[in-house]
Amino acid sequence: MGTLTSSRYGSYKCYFPSGVFRESQKDLLQILNHETTREILMFIIEQNNPTQTDIVNKVGISNASINWHIKKLISLKVINELKEGKYKRYQIHSNPRYILALLKNYYPSIWDTWSTRLIELFLSLSSKEEK
Repeated sequence: MGTLTSSRYGSYKCYFPSGVFRESQKDLLQILNHETTREILMFIIEQNNPTQTDIVNKVGISNASINWHIKKLISLKVINELKEGKYKRYQIHSNPRYILALLKNYYPSIWDTWSTRLIELFLSLSSKEEK
């Protein structure tokens, strides 16, 4: 009937009301719904330019799995890859506050879990913007 659209992320399928979300918003909402990818994204926001090794150590899954998630985030233009010598670092492509607002508005239970970490993140972002 055209009232819903669907979109696939890995083996997950998400449904959205038609005409409500832009494609970039759908992509971010799918990412935030997936626990591992969300953990990677939040770590990149928190750490600002971590290496893949940093992410592997934090998330605790294999390099290959982290690489798959990172490639997906890069292809969706959620993060950027910065080459620094033999290392690759990752940073958020857009404003992290936008990502956090989507998390708060559409995943309130996840927001509650992350709230302490996010408050510290907001404070650090505010102090960086003032400088």
